[in-house]
Amino acid sequence: MSRLLVVWCPDWPVVAASTVAGLPLDTPAAVFAANRVVAANARARADGVQRTMRRREAQSRCPDLVVFLDDVDRDARMFEPVAMAVEELAVGVEVIRPGVVAVPARGPVGYFGSEEAAAERLIDQVAARTGAECQIGIADGLFAATLAAHRNRLVPPGGSPEFLAPLTIRELESGRPDLVDLLRRLGIRTLGAFAALDPGDVSTRFGADAKLAHRLASGLQERPPSRRRPPVDLSVTHNPDPPIDRVDAAAFVARTLGERLHAGLAAHGLACTRLGIHASTANGETRDRVWRCADPLTASGIADRVRWQLDGWLRGGTGRPSAGITVLRLEPEETVDGRTLQLGLWQGGHDEQAERAARAMVHVQGLLGPEAVLTPVLTGGRGPADQVHLVPWGDERVPPAPPDRPWPGRLPAPSPAAIPVRPLPASVFDEAGVEIGVTGRFRLTGEPARVAYGGGRPRAVAGWAGPWPADERWWDPDSARRRARLQVLLAEQSEEDSQEALLLVRENKSWSVEGIYA
Repeated sequence: MSRLLVVWCPDWPVVAASTVAGLPLDTPAAVFAANRVVAANARARADGVQRTMRRREAQSRCPDLVVFLDDVDRDARMFEPVAMAVEELAVGVEVIRPGVVAVPARGPVGYFGSEEAAAERLIDQVAARTGAECQIGIADGLFAATLAAHRNRLVPPGGSPEFLAPLTIRELESGRPDLVDLLRRLGIRTLGAFAALDPGDVSTRFGADAKLAHRLASGLQERPPSRRRPPVDLSVTHNPDPPIDRVDAAAFVARTLGERLHAGLAAHGLACTRLGIHASTANGETRDRVWRCADPLTASGIADRVRWQLDGWLRGGTGRPSAGITVLRLEPEETVDGRTLQLGLWQGGHDEQAERAARAMVHVQGLLGPEAVLTPVLTGGRGPADQVHLVPWGDERVPPAPPDRPWPGRLPAPSPAAIPVRPLPASVFDEAGVEIGVTGRFRLTGEPARVAYGGGRPRAVAGWAGPWPADERWWDPDSARRRARLQVLLAEQSEEDSQEALLLVRENKSWSVEGIYA
């Protein structure tokens, strides 16, 4: 197995965001997505800020916390100078994701004489060129080398299984949280314990993704060495006219080329795992970069990486081209069997659409605040409005009251189709035109005959049911509520009328419309 050298810049999303904002890197800061922490720097972690923590909790622990929104385009653009700095000393640079690059260890180790010397030289190079701090890891295989970089370790040849064995099973959590949760509940807490299982049993019991995770935990290559080199004609080339010199134009071209490349690979039963991006400018300048991905790239995944790369080249502080891009070529440097991308029977393409929707919601939250995007959660309660609890997008969807408990006074199904934002004032009359009320024993003072609401004329009642009493928090005078609900069906008296059913509530000696049935 080939040895890889991985350069890892800790807390890169925070470093990139702070650099763009012009803040010192020692300022406590965190990056949030869907209102939860996805990255925090050392100063913030020292105050108790942790990944997946809600924004409110993070700010309560660290009042001086600077909040940034997750922006992968920004992270990739700011990371390009780091990749270029590594490329000056080592060939074959592959960007794994913003913050992580990998190179074959053989070249720099042979040039500088030892793995220790190569690691020290690359750390100094990145710091001198970009001012960013980084850690180096060398091991057999990308997974082990990345974890070694997190620990600033140089794993000896053949020592990856021993290095991985004591590490927690949570190291496999990225992209497969359900599998890791299941393994933990089965008592498998370390990578070594997982690697000790029979591969056939793992594949039979847990599926194909678990088989790949088992290979990683065992210190093997991500995939067996059966990859195919794609035909040359599968690369796609675009000659933009006019040349690309703006990020918005780059984004449009990235999407088009990504779909073309993905469609061409799919027609041959292939999927790309290493993507080569090559660009030339009108002045003869060339730019080349390879992106490696653990999972086969989808069309949107290809487009994202092309957009990130072009953004880094066009807006980067160093190595920026002096003219627009006139030739853009994508090459699938490495492919796997396209069946690796097969989705579950009931998934279809909805996961990708859900991801796009989630990004849009997070973007709206970034513009208007976390409380601007709310999602409903069914909760316990008696009235229809009480049974819906709104939480900010990204917050934990936990109902404040159990919905499956008995709720005396709850209305029978079905629930109203519409609930007014503010209850509409209403009046209920008997045949003599006298307004009906509710007694202290929750009994109507008359039989409903007409109902008027929202400032409209009184309408005849075709049928009614109730009242349903709700005597809530009677033990606390300050928060006690006494209500009675009444369902009425309004009759059609003219062509202008439509048959309606209303849910009325009586509280504080007045009626209001709480819901409207379809």
